[in-house]
Amino acid sequence: MCAIMTARECRLLGVEAQIVLLDGAKKIGAKILVAGGGRCNVTHHRVLPNDYAGASRNAIKKVLKAFNERATIEFFENLGVRLKQEDTGKMFPVSDSAQSVLSALLDECDRLGIAILHPWRVGRIQRDQDRFVVTSTEDRHEPKAFDCVVLATGGMALPKTGSDGAGYRFAQSLGHSVTQRVFPALVPLVVDQRDSWLMALSGISTRATLEVHSGTGKRLAAFTNEVLCTHFGLSGPGVLDISRWYLDARQDDADASLVINWLGETSFEQLDQQLQSLGKKTVLGFLRESIPDRLARALCEQSDVEPSTPGHALSRDQRRLLGRMLTQCPIAIERDRGFTFAEVTAGGIPLTEISTSSMGSRACEGLWIIGEILDVDGRIGGFNFQWAWASGTVAGRSIARSIAESIAT
Repeated sequence: MCAIMTARECRLLGVEAQIVLLDGAKKIGAKILVAGGGRCNVTHHRVLPNDYAGASRNAIKKVLKAFNERATIEFFENLGVRLKQEDTGKMFPVSDSAQSVLSALLDECDRLGIAILHPWRVGRIQRDQDRFVVTSTEDRHEPKAFDCVVLATGGMALPKTGSDGAGYRFAQSLGHSVTQRVFPALVPLVVDQRDSWLMALSGISTRATLEVHSGTGKRLAAFTNEVLCTHFGLSGPGVLDISRWYLDARQDDADASLVINWLGETSFEQLDQQLQSLGKKTVLGFLRESIPDRLARALCEQSDVEPSTPGHALSRDQRRLLGRMLTQCPIAIERDRGFTFAEVTAGGIPLTEISTSSMGSRACEGLWIIGEILDVDGRIGGFNFQWAWASGTVAGRSIARSIAESIAT
């Protein structure tokens, strides 16, 4: 995106520039191809700064405003990729193929004369007077010198696609810092054996509300979305969204916990009233109206309640224990599944070290830093791609203006 926008802006300004993309991944555009189950969730129909974590919302807002979701939709439509909005607000290509997104970007690079060297993995970037010398990890590639460099390496999520944290090393060698915490976000969670009953429900999916509570009981974050029970624990959109908040909270507070309300927005008090009003209706019959049968039976078992019990036969203690399990169910998490299964990285280069009006480095002239390598991570639904498109666009336009100014002087 940055290369495309640099080339387009250079043409508008009437200046020439040689733009080279160095891609070290085994497969070009790997992250695009695996996104959204191979369909590529290009953006979301409504993107707000509050959909992101990490840097200050105001700094994030400034970048997003420069190239918003409507601009993204128009950009891809002009490349021949029409997008469609799904019920969740996610925007996918009408083709339901991530390849159509990647092909459109590569075709545009070709049209603009952008050189793509692949595979060409960068091993080192050095500042040599007014230029940057970029050296490959392989001796067969000669070092290359450039007037300016853009770091768009990603963070550490999905290392098989090439994002293994090398970008942080490059940035640090050029005067930047990295946040103290760099950890997986949008990542499945492995449940402790104490809650192995959840693993026995592998394959069940239901809409629920997940909350992170501090050790004192304060609610720190909450998301309502689909939760998928798996053989190792929990996954699905709701779990991925809450994961970064849970993992972050645990680093400050060892007693921070994850709690699930299997009935979504229904409170304990509301449920308690409903259970008292069941009469002859069975507990299982009532719960089946809101959650899958196997989940309902498992929660009854965890509450020592026979599923066929009529509502009027529930004791006060049974009713309240069942209510707690349904609306305030604590889940013991052993660990996350790591960067290998994470969709994005939390933490990175502080946005305070970047000019958000240009994405240019405040520490090193001629350096631009964009995308996931920065301390910005969005929730699931196309938000991280939108950050990539926006930050890439801001940088590309800035680079072109910088080239034009250097020529003029």
